[in-house]
Amino acid sequence: MQLNPYLVYNGDCEAALKFYQNALGARIETMLLFEAAPADMPMPPDWKKKVMHAVITVDGEVLMASDAPPDRYRAPQGFSVALQVENPAEAERRFKALADGGAVTMPFGQTFFSRGFGMCTDRFGIPWMVNCPAET
Repeated sequence: MQLNPYLVYNGDCEAALKFYQNALGARIETMLLFEAAPADMPMPPDWKKKVMHAVITVDGEVLMASDAPPDRYRAPQGFSVALQVENPAEAERRFKALADGGAVTMPFGQTFFSRGFGMCTDRFGIPWMVNCPAET
């Protein structure tokens, strides 16, 4: 069994995935656009270049994503995508990259439970937690 987050975007999924390539070193494995759907599938005329389904990997971990049709999009709430990064400097670099153009909820820094931890929402509205676990 595999459990993967599926992120839904407000028409900017492709831009988000390219952002994650730069910010996290993500690799886009699959990006299927709505234009590949059967002709009888209902969709707005300007939606053909939007993402119907995508798969990216970040350090071997899988995230899936797509654009939501305009009448079905809801802003993310009640979850965060959590990154565990072993090196504190790399964790902070990734946090800053994700926060660029977004909003910092909790600045990255050492905590009682980690060598570095921070929370942000990226420029696409996705909430993130970046953690560098305490040494054991």
